[in-house]
Amino acid sequence: MPDVGLQSELAKTADEERRRASSDAVAAREDRILDIIEKTRAKRPKFRDDHITMAHGAGGKATAALIEGLLVPAFASPALDVLGDAGIVTIDGVGLAMTTDSFVVKPIRFPGGSIGDLAVNGTANDIAMAGARPLALTLSLILEEGLPADVLKAEVDAIAKAAEVAGVTIIAGDTKVVERGACDQMYICTTGIGQVDARATLAPSGLKPGDKILLSGRIGEHGTAIMLARGEFELGAVVESDTRALWPAVDMLLHATGPALRCLRDATRGGVASVLNELARASGVAMLVRENAVPVLPAVMGAAELLGIDPMHVANEGVFVAIVDPGSATAALDAVRTVPGCEDAVEIGEVKTSPTGMVLVETSFGGKRVMDQLVGDPLPRIC
Repeated sequence: MPDVGLQSELAKTADEERRRASSDAVAAREDRILDIIEKTRAKRPKFRDDHITMAHGAGGKATAALIEGLLVPAFASPALDVLGDAGIVTIDGVGLAMTTDSFVVKPIRFPGGSIGDLAVNGTANDIAMAGARPLALTLSLILEEGLPADVLKAEVDAIAKAAEVAGVTIIAGDTKVVERGACDQMYICTTGIGQVDARATLAPSGLKPGDKILLSGRIGEHGTAIMLARGEFELGAVVESDTRALWPAVDMLLHATGPALRCLRDATRGGVASVLNELARASGVAMLVRENAVPVLPAVMGAAELLGIDPMHVANEGVFVAIVDPGSATAALDAVRTVPGCEDAVEIGEVKTSPTGMVLVETSFGGKRVMDQLVGDPLPRIC
């Protein structure tokens, strides 16, 4: 007579072996896929397009190919070897951060801001991300024939107020008028300069496994506000742009951490996902992000789901990513949270050793997925 208990145990053992074999096969397949992606990411992007598209200005893969595959090799400047928000030049022992930017947002006024304050904050924030106190801006206005004078006056006022709040002075500028239809009301071009803070020693090359990834606040609000202003979809909740000056938060962060602060980036075009991918590639490390830790307004999450996009790819204008030594993460968060607009600062992940140059997301379901750079142009003309 067959031993039923023995047969049951044998069946359980066989099932467990099949599960282990299946799990091992899945793990091996995942490792192969990650290895292929890792090797692909290690290659410098090449610019192969026949024509410029809107995607080349969206801050994702097409932008990276344009900059790294065409512009950087053409100019061959050592300062461009480390692509950041601003470049550093030293004059008579004084470190100066410089940046230039253009603003073509449509519409020019949106919930929470306008092209005027966006131009000031965006430029000043690029300086701040280099660990420098913003000091001065130049301003170039490109105006469309037929622009109402009241609209121009409102934007000039917005520029003046934003500059006062950001602590910068407009020191020079230029004005051009183009034919009706040649631009959307007005474009603004800026150049900013600031003095590098003695407490700042920032560089992507300084990232180390174990370092913590901090986020200064909620994500996706600027891009969502722009979409709502365009009337691209209906949403019951009001979402406003997060445009703001970030130097006060950076100042507090430097005071709290000093050399323990490794690197800063503001998450504008391409969102947090593009920032983390750029840093992972530049520093030769991996990053692991906890999806549940990333703060997102329900209205922003709902808008992203309607459009089929990831909030991590949506643009911000008042949010930055900071990488800090693990021993200083708590002090860094406590300092940043004292600054208005940064009360929701949070740790969202950490730097890892491998897979090199990649960003992985620990999902709310317990699995992991690759978080790539933005592909295409879901949010045209957001800044």
